[in-house]
Amino acid sequence: MAIENVSDTARWVAVYRAMETARPDAIFRDPYAERLAGEKGQAIVDEMKSGRQMAWAMIVRTAVMDELIMERVKQHGVDTVLNLAAGLDTRAWRLPLPASLRWIDVDLPAMTEYKATHMQGAVPVCRYEAIAADLTNAAVRDALFSQVGGAATRMLVITEGLLIYLSPEEVQALARALHTMRSARWWISDVASPMLLKWIHKSWGKSAEAGNAPFKFGPADSAAFFGALGWREVRFLSQSDEARRLKREMKMMWLWRFMSRFMSAARREEGRRMAAIVLLERIDS
Repeated sequence: MAIENVSDTARWVAVYRAMETARPDAIFRDPYAERLAGEKGQAIVDEMKSGRQMAWAMIVRTAVMDELIMERVKQHGVDTVLNLAAGLDTRAWRLPLPASLRWIDVDLPAMTEYKATHMQGAVPVCRYEAIAADLTNAAVRDALFSQVGGAATRMLVITEGLLIYLSPEEVQALARALHTMRSARWWISDVASPMLLKWIHKSWGKSAEAGNAPFKFGPADSAAFFGALGWREVRFLSQSDEARRLKREMKMMWLWRFMSRFMSAARREEGRRMAAIVLLERIDS
């Protein structure tokens, strides 16, 4: 199988960013995506069932998170961005961020080294730092958060494409650890629902599990889940709604909307909430 480990999913997503960048009407541009994805990234997409057809979801996720990040930085005084399981994210190079912003990418050593090698010669627009760390090691994670949190004033945390690979217990532990950083004010993440988790398992589950990257986390009520851990959900952006706004809807989505007219309101809402990007705000007790 093309996916050998969870880090390979970063190459997969980079292919989608390259696909969007190549469009004349691109909603974002990532000039580094193609080189980062490499041949392996393309092989993963070619191998996955409906690999190219599902690009819209990752493209929409990228664009919406771009918007949320810039909003927090420009309007809410974020001075530090902590990007966990950063993968092949290039926002520190491609977004119009202030030069004074501190951007910290954290990922496993192999991914951190791969990215550094392939981004050689590219100049970040802000104060960029890459930290190689295994976030599944609680002692390593807590030491990192203590160091980074103490140096920041108003921090934004990003976990793009991470939580779905963690168990609910692991997400709980991460949320509590993030909350120990008094400077961590906001947290942006994508979340799946139980319905989406079931669909993903049917579509991509075998490929992901063969590469030791099974999909695990899909809360029935994300607001309640994170609220109990000290994080208030202040924005819930349905990916289907955002896809329509950004004109990047899934093929045949018009048919789903037509069919949904004959569904119950509860069923329509369940479909709308299958996948989302959420903005969480720290709750201080």
